[in-house]
Amino acid sequence: MNQVMKRSEVPAEHRWRLEDLFADQAAWDKEYNEVKELLKKAAGFQGKLDNAQAIKDVFALEDEISLHSERLYVYANMRHHEDTAEPTYMALSEKSKKLSVETGEALSFITPEILSLSDEQLNALVNDPVLSFYKLTLEEMVRQKAHVLSKAEESLMAQVGNISTAPGTIFSMLNNADMKFPKVKNENGEEVELTHGRYIQFLESKNREVRAAAFKAMYDTYAKQKNTIASTLSANVTKNIFYARARKYPSALEMSLFGDNIDKAVYTNLIDTIHESLPLLHRYMKLRKRLLKVDELHMYDLFAPLVEEFDMKITYDEAKETVKDSLQPLGSDYLKVLSESFSQGWIDIYENEGKRSGAYSWGAYGTHPYVLLNHKDNLNSMFTLAHEMGHAMHSYLSDTNQEYRFAQYTIFLAEVASTLNEALLMDYLLKKSTDPKEKMYLLTYYADQFRTTVFRQTMFAEFEKLVHERAEAGEALTPQDFSKIYYDLNLKYHGSEMVVDKDIEMEWARIPHFYNSFYVYKYATGFSAATSFSKQILDEGQPAVDRYLGFLKSGGSDFSINILKKAGVDMSSPEPIRQAMDVFKSLIEQMEELTK
Repeated sequence: MNQVMKRSEVPAEHRWRLEDLFADQAAWDKEYNEVKELLKKAAGFQGKLDNAQAIKDVFALEDEISLHSERLYVYANMRHHEDTAEPTYMALSEKSKKLSVETGEALSFITPEILSLSDEQLNALVNDPVLSFYKLTLEEMVRQKAHVLSKAEESLMAQVGNISTAPGTIFSMLNNADMKFPKVKNENGEEVELTHGRYIQFLESKNREVRAAAFKAMYDTYAKQKNTIASTLSANVTKNIFYARARKYPSALEMSLFGDNIDKAVYTNLIDTIHESLPLLHRYMKLRKRLLKVDELHMYDLFAPLVEEFDMKITYDEAKETVKDSLQPLGSDYLKVLSESFSQGWIDIYENEGKRSGAYSWGAYGTHPYVLLNHKDNLNSMFTLAHEMGHAMHSYLSDTNQEYRFAQYTIFLAEVASTLNEALLMDYLLKKSTDPKEKMYLLTYYADQFRTTVFRQTMFAEFEKLVHERAEAGEALTPQDFSKIYYDLNLKYHGSEMVVDKDIEMEWARIPHFYNSFYVYKYATGFSAATSFSKQILDEGQPAVDRYLGFLKSGGSDFSINILKKAGVDMSSPEPIRQAMDVFKSLIEQMEELTK
């Protein structure tokens, strides 16, 4: 499939079946008009939410409006993603976005109005049998109430909202628009301008001089802007502390964890358990040094290929069968739905002109999930298929076992099902592989995922924690402070087998995630939880499978941490992270064995 097709040329069996969501444009228009009418009904509840029956009725209306506006939004945008240049669906996507905003505005009075009731009234409502179905919703409102301010204060906070995005916006402009990087010589000795996109390609070069030059050029450029970037990052920290204090949270970290109802212990436990496991990362660094045959391992060697690129040509049909085989441990019920998904129009498989890049799983309650791919016949695409089908199966099982209000799972849980599928696929491929070169290629692919997703993201999470604690204690944050904290963390994480180049002290300046504070830890917890699940499933069999399927069916029917705990993964304890580290250790041992 070398020639990129036009959308109209894509055969039906390679397309998703969006007709399952709306039969045609007329059906979409009809539902759109119905939502417009329902929005008028919402206004009639304003000022009347002081009794159980009225609250029950408004929640039911809220669910009805949200479900239908979500269906309209998802359909319009998936149609738009089929060919982003197609004007009809570009317009439909805009129309659906406007409706979503209108919906949000029309329903925005509900929570503040209920929260304006006294504590006694609220507690009575939580326990009122009329509202038993909405008990979790009301308990969540009561939990939030302690951090909701008076009407006048909330109005002020809303106005501050625009200013609060400034640090991130300024950083983004500086980083993406204004930063100019020098030219670097590539492997053929040609001068090529360094860019964000090309940086990782340079670091993956087999030529060490190319890697070193790109690394130095990148951080020299950031070092020239260190005062400006330190000011934007410091302003972001100050903003977080302002919000935490204004909303009466003990700290900025606890404020950020509050939404998912995650205890601070989950965050600190991740960092502590990874510290305990650092000797494993140091052992991997030692192995990397030996495999690269270098006297000293430098920071710019971290992405260098350890083995010759092993070209695995895998067609979509082969990928599909391999993914199915690798997920056998999840049992016949899971596999039955998975097999149906491949033949019943869930997936849009190949690239076509104008199609949105990348991959995702999406959908609306009441219809099966959808998966957008841009499949290439390689290993990466096979892992992408396993990953996105993990999301799709999670959504399918949540939707078919939960009412609409409780079907949506949190971001904290979102990456568990997708990463678990990748872990089972990797385990299957490693067990099946007889070619030492192929096996080594797979092992390094997986080991590097541990390094980048668990260790690196935890190091980022620790950096965020340290800089916020320093600011909360009233201490200044200069460019030198940021650099010292960051450099010391690199020394600690990478160990004595690694030469921690001084330039890396500027890396904090190029991480956009630091403007979405305390988010990155979820990558590490999600990966650890998934690896723990996969180990339990492979070791224990059916009891672990039953617990895991229970997790997939839970949606958002309880707090994330409780849903995981019921399924046998307690993220407030070191156990799941230790189980993930056992898997990492076994990868290192297999690599050491293969390269004796």
